[in-house]
Amino acid sequence: MDAVRVIEGEDIVTLMGRIGREARAASRAVALAPAETRNAALRAMAARIRARAAEILAANAQDVAEAKGRGQAAAFVDRLVLDPARLEAIAAAVEAVAELPDPVGRVLAIFERPNGLVIERVATPLGVIGVIFESRPNVTADAAALCLKAGNAAILRTGSESFRSALAIAEAMGEGFAEAGLPASAVRLVPTRDRAAVGAMLGGLDGAIDVIVPRGGRSLVERVQEEARVPVFAHLEGVCHVFVHEKADLAMAERIVLNAKMRRTGICGAAETLLVDEACADTHVAPLVRALLDAGCAVRGDAATLAVDPRVTPATEEDWRTEYLDAIIACRVVPGLEAAIAHIETYGSHHTDSIVTDDVAAAERFLAEVDSAIVVHNASTQFADGGEFGFGAEIGIATGRMHARGPVGVEQLTSFKYRVHGAGQTRP
Repeated sequence: MDAVRVIEGEDIVTLMGRIGREARAASRAVALAPAETRNAALRAMAARIRARAAEILAANAQDVAEAKGRGQAAAFVDRLVLDPARLEAIAAAVEAVAELPDPVGRVLAIFERPNGLVIERVATPLGVIGVIFESRPNVTADAAALCLKAGNAAILRTGSESFRSALAIAEAMGEGFAEAGLPASAVRLVPTRDRAAVGAMLGGLDGAIDVIVPRGGRSLVERVQEEARVPVFAHLEGVCHVFVHEKADLAMAERIVLNAKMRRTGICGAAETLLVDEACADTHVAPLVRALLDAGCAVRGDAATLAVDPRVTPATEEDWRTEYLDAIIACRVVPGLEAAIAHIETYGSHHTDSIVTDDVAAAERFLAEVDSAIVVHNASTQFADGGEFGFGAEIGIATGRMHARGPVGVEQLTSFKYRVHGAGQTRP
């Protein structure tokens, strides 16, 4: 598992060029494969992941041991760790993708022109999708499943920290592909830790890659956005907020805040900033802050927050724009809904932001004016997830404004073409 799987004498440029050409050739076979064939491949992939569970978990144990040996943070290690339950969730997510409606060939619109031409807008695969990700082994299976379901080929490049785990999962998936009669080159994990492979993918592999999806930390995504010569679906980070409005039920607010921050601190949908309306500060700030502190979360607060508990430490300007991915939250008291929206616009990352309130008008204004990919009323930010949206899984959360936004599932991994039906018309 540890070996760099590069054919002897083949350098990175040659390797990546070959992977790109093979993926491009395979993409047509996948695009033309019936939905039943693609679904059979997905089910076989899930079965092989389960059958090879012991090998995958053993490979993951080596990755985890190495990460701990390097002194990686607990939140980082949590994202890396696989156990039987998480591995079963990976297999189940692949099966769930198989059960989704086929996104390929959907008629998105149909209209007739005055000259009698009937025009259809129809969903088509994107082609070859490059996915560059870091320490989450589950992304290997999620990305492969989503790309296949949408009729695409995929080139996957994992970070060195999860290399063994991802390789073991990819090998299991390859066996599933073969069982369904699809070309194994339709989904390839780049078989090397060499960082030059990333640069090759960002260059587009001589036109082989149609879109890049980075999934990882800020430095990775910034590099992708700066260097990519193909379109990118990406978010820089998840600086997510929960705003507790003056009309918020305190018990509901406490449940939501604790879940949004502490359910899993290392995911991009975890809340990083708590905003509390000054109109309910006297009744709400202290209970919310103490609940967080008692749950093991460090709180960095403004002057009003510092006053409620000696365990709170002062927040700096940088705290308002920080994605902690850890059991840390910044807390600020704001003078109402407009100030909360302004704070989110100034410091947020356009990922996911939530309001807790029983005031429908305030909620509607928040949902309309907060310019984030996902806006939430009376629920946790941790619902920012393709599975929770019914997409089966996601390849990432896109925070841009082009094509895909929010959880990128199978429908977002398609493009479209126009089919024009005539009866002998010619243009005058």
